[in-house]
Amino acid sequence: MVESGQYVKLRELPQPLLEAARDVGDALGIGPRWLNVGPSDLLDFGLPEGFAERTAVRRYGSLTLRLASRQDQLALKLYAAVDQGPQSKHLQDLRALEPKHEELVAAARWAVTHDPSAPFRSELTAALAALGMGDADVHF
Repeated sequence: MVESGQYVKLRELPQPLLEAARDVGDALGIGPRWLNVGPSDLLDFGLPEGFAERTAVRRYGSLTLRLASRQDQLALKLYAAVDQGPQSKHLQDLRALEPKHEELVAAARWAVTHDPSAPFRSELTAALAALGMGDADVHF
């Protein structure tokens, strides 16, 4: 949610958006929770630098959406793939986006700002390997 030009955390989606998301989820067969507030916790540590400036704004009547750029989608998906494990849909989504080496490196550099721990780095390295990057390619 954007208020006064700043991103703010939501605990739940506004009712009209929740209903619209359920309708879309039903129509596409992806379930009602495809759009949720789970990622809002990322605001605690910060979005990738320049995130707001890179968003694409789309307006549908009274609804305004700010869509993350490819660069930011890759960063957020990589973080989620590491956080939720190799069987998560996020790793599948990353594969479908066919990220380039330099895009993955940039995404990894952002991801470690949220969790610099050794276990996270180990899982991050494994996720990058699953995406075709070898150990010698990983510099984050």
